Amino acid sequence: MDLETLKTLALDWLKIDPSPSCRSYIQSALDSNDENSLKQMFSSRIAFGTAGLRSKMAPGHANMNDLIIIQTAQGLASYVKLVGGTGPAVVGYDHRREDVLGISSERFGRITKRVFEEAGIKTILLSGLVPTPLIPYSVQSLSGCCGVMVTASHNPKSDDGYKLYWSDGCQITSPIDGEISESILKEENLKPWVTYSFENVEEDKEETKRLTLEYFEKIKEGMCSGVYGELKEKGGDDFEEKCPKFAYTAMHGVGAVFAEKSFEAFGLPPFSSVPEQHSPDPTFPTVSFPNPEEKGALNFAQSFSTNENLDVVLANDPDADRLAVAEKDRETGEWTVFKGDEIGVMLGRWMWDRKGKKFVEEGGKVAMCASAVSSKMLGTMGEMEGFRFEETLTGFKWIGRRAGELRKEGYRVLLGYEEAIGFCCGEVISDKDGVSGAAVFAELAYWVYVDQGLTLKQWLNGLYTKYGEFVSNNGYFFCYDPAVVMSIINGIRNGGKYFDKVGKYEVTGIRDLGVPGYDSSKADKVPTLPLSASSPMISVTFSNGTVAQFRASGTEPKFKYYIEMAGKPGVKRGVVEQELKEMVNVLLKELLKPDENGLVRP
Repeated sequence: MDLETLKTLALDWLKIDPSPSCRSYIQSALDSNDENSLKQMFSSRIAFGTAGLRSKMAPGHANMNDLIIIQTAQGLASYVKLVGGTGPAVVGYDHRREDVLGISSERFGRITKRVFEEAGIKTILLSGLVPTPLIPYSVQSLSGCCGVMVTASHNPKSDDGYKLYWSDGCQITSPIDGEISESILKEENLKPWVTYSFENVEEDKEETKRLTLEYFEKIKEGMCSGVYGELKEKGGDDFEEKCPKFAYTAMHGVGAVFAEKSFEAFGLPPFSSVPEQHSPDPTFPTVSFPNPEEKGALNFAQSFSTNENLDVVLANDPDADRLAVAEKDRETGEWTVFKGDEIGVMLGRWMWDRKGKKFVEEGGKVAMCASAVSSKMLGTMGEMEGFRFEETLTGFKWIGRRAGELRKEGYRVLLGYEEAIGFCCGEVISDKDGVSGAAVFAELAYWVYVDQGLTLKQWLNGLYTKYGEFVSNNGYFFCYDPAVVMSIINGIRNGGKYFDKVGKYEVTGIRDLGVPGYDSSKADKVPTLPLSASSPMISVTFSNGTVAQFRASGTEPKFKYYIEMAGKPGVKRGVVEQELKEMVNVLLKELLKPDENGLVRP
């Protein structure tokens, strides 16, 4: 895009941007012919998708700012009215802000409520900083038309986001995202409907208090097993000594107060919160990237735990919808940071033992769900124990929606999870919830330590002994060119012929969730999972029990791979790990061709 075109776009934007600070920034770039700044602001428009919006807090239509939120809220409100949405909208926000331009999550929340009210939609603006799970819960509780959470979750501190939940309490899926995007881009929604004032937009304090109390009552009722009270009643002179001691980190996000209340609701002793990471801080001073899943992100909490003689770290991401767990060996002091799949398998077994088994024995039906790129171990557990396992597309928008469908079929859905440390225990909400997840996992840990006399790692190894060693090697390459991504996908497709062998490894199954789609395991070769032309995923199954899956990230410039080998019960983990290591090298070299395609390793 040339400089003159950028200037024209900038001048058009200046005519309708209500923010003096953003207008001043843009005008300065125009006056100095700052082409790089103009490109950053106007070379492309931020796209509204199933994840809503997420971008840098800055002026222009490529970024998160007042005018973008006005346009988005106007388009969303128009769409809600068009489809006959009923009930109130619910809006919440986290702590992110950019002080120079006066941009913040709180301001975006107030803008959204003001615009919705202009459209005649009753809107509940939750009071103060809230975790993301409270939005889908509130939408379901109030039978709302939609919910908006203003957060960039675990993105860098310069970003903000706008996450949308529909009337079922689930994140939106296609075609709703496309229809909302079209509504946003209509001419009548790109200009502010009126001259808005956002200074006196009231938060709904009493309703927030009621919904919050109700949420904790519901998670206690639906997820709490009461095991800590049982263990304490049995007592014993060494009860306190046996009990695990917990450290908690909010990663400078909004989760600490809510995690404390979840422990209280479950009747658990309070945890020790990492003081430097306890309070919401939009600068995230102790972490370079506030994602508890990233390597090294828990180092600060682990050091705190070592100094305070604590056993288990529970970590929420900044908006508290995800949960990471690490455990210190009491004898060696060595740490184990559990993978998302390992946490999911442990929670699955726990929910089955405490909530599912008896329900099935009494004639009920139990199901659990996981995304397609998550471990298949939960499926093996279901086959052996007697509950239904359902695989979904990647993302909780699919997990939550499938769980809702299963409930309509009479199933009690006790767990939904994805390997990216997202977990939904029980049936209180239809999205991942790190607040309740922390309390559920703490109960599990108390039982493992006190009743079983084991560490979490030892107990997990016992599950591997029973169900088989499931070893995964997940990772990604940075890929900044969408054309390269599609070239890799098309290479795997091999002109529709795919492959019957990769290196020495025999292929026994292919599932392609692109368009038109293909599944070799089905008689009609048509996949049962939804298809996507823009973000296809290909799964390759091998004769040795390995499943390799490849897809592009929907929110980051990453090409991801998920490769898992399922060892048979009795086969030692080291044997499976070595075979998988050799196989991964072959698959990445043959199928992704990193050097040839210019893929960048993290």
